[in-house]
Amino acid sequence: MISINMISSAVKVKGQGVGSAYIEQVRLVNEGLGSGYKVYENKPVLADIMHYHTIDLKHFFIAPFARIKGVNVGYVHFLPETIEGSIDLPSSVKKIFYKYIIAFYKSMDYLVAVNPYFIKRLSEYGIDSKRIAYIPNFVSGNFFRRMIDGEKKVLRKKYGIGERDFVVLGVGQVQTRKGVVDFINAAEQLKDVKFLWAGGFSFGRITSGYKTLKGVVDSPPPNVKFMGIVEREHMNEIYNIADVLLLPSYSELFPMAILEAFACGIPVLLRDLDIYPDVFFDYYIKGNTSSDFAAAIERLKNDREYYGFCKAQAYKGHEYYCEENILSMWREFYGKVSKKINLAEDFL
Repeated sequence: MISINMISSAVKVKGQGVGSAYIEQVRLVNEGLGSGYKVYENKPVLADIMHYHTIDLKHFFIAPFARIKGVNVGYVHFLPETIEGSIDLPSSVKKIFYKYIIAFYKSMDYLVAVNPYFIKRLSEYGIDSKRIAYIPNFVSGNFFRRMIDGEKKVLRKKYGIGERDFVVLGVGQVQTRKGVVDFINAAEQLKDVKFLWAGGFSFGRITSGYKTLKGVVDSPPPNVKFMGIVEREHMNEIYNIADVLLLPSYSELFPMAILEAFACGIPVLLRDLDIYPDVFFDYYIKGNTSSDFAAAIERLKNDREYYGFCKAQAYKGHEYYCEENILSMWREFYGKVSKKINLAEDFL
């Protein structure tokens, strides 16, 4: 029997996509890998496979000892350039932290990137691409699901949303990188549309743009509401009271919010980033400016045929990233890692 120890501190900070990804992945392998595996979660044991979901310093120091028994697998949820605009750190601290991120990844025997776009970027940091596999995030269709109209009507009443209101939802931490300012600017162009943002300042005052964004959160335009950090068990309700997800982030890897919106069957509007076409294909709508976003939302609101098409495309995204497909990728990956064979041929 092969033992796997899932190591993570992501769930300690609420409102992070990394935490949601950890919960989903652990549940998936616990339920789907089969009797040939024993899965631990944050246990003080050296397993055959030590799978680190976060880059804590204590995990970095455990890795050399873990290698005596088995192999170390690191999950790549971010790179130095994707942290820009998330947290404000003194330049000297930032430089050390960024070097540490890469040092941590280099200390792993194998890495799993959630977006194939970043295999090249990791290679440019001096990490052998033969040690990197691509396995995307996913969400459970049992947890995030499309609700029927009757259920949505009840939910809208619960959250103070009118039956006829057109609702645009933003999800994520309130920070500069997430494009919150563009979200607000789009809202100001569409006075007759309601804008909700589910998420807050997970990292408090060190959040990038905290002073400016705190003022916006405390005194938003009349058609905008910041809901704060919403517990994960309530997020399915939030998606189902919305008509469209707007995620105007300036940098991402593989946002869980997009997969969650796909599962709930609502159109997804994203900034036109290089990382998206290879993973989200034509399942989403794209724009670059607040005016682009406002125009796309206006069309979705007024053109029901177009809205229906975009809604169907979103659900195709959910079907593409279904549980069975992702589980088969993890099963193959763990099987090969346990034998310590070269991954280059199969995962590049």
